Amino acid sequence: MSTLSESITLTNVGDLSAVKRGYIAKTEIRSLTVDACVDTGSWFLVVNEETRAALGLELIDTASATLADGSTETYAVTEPVEFRWKDRRKAMNALVIPDADEVLFGALCMEALDVMADPVAECLVGRHGDRAVYRLK
Repeated sequence: MSTLSESITLTNVGDLSAVKRGYIAKTEIRSLTVDACVDTGSWFLVVNEETRAALGLELIDTASATLADGSTETYAVTEPVEFRWKDRRKAMNALVIPDADEVLFGALCMEALDVMADPVAECLVGRHGDRAVYRLK
């Protein structure tokens, strides 16, 4: 299977809240559409410093992460960022790998949207068709 990438829209959750509260106009929401690498071996959403800065995401913590080569590094963690694929959206914190080549869209992101990687079509597909189904038990 080749590398799978998908168009994902990232949005500053704080900006969305600020619009609802009347603090900023809708036109001030910081949002980016990126070609993200769908990485089933990664758990989290990973952005680089350029993407973090463009979205205006605050750094709120640090976390250790194990890389593909087995090494462990400590990275900054952002406030929540909304990620959207087609009509599905969720929010989670992102790890910031300052010089990452691309946004990584990991397994927890896919699980949150109820999607999976289709290795034949080389794209994301809904686990339950066109509609997300969430397990509550």
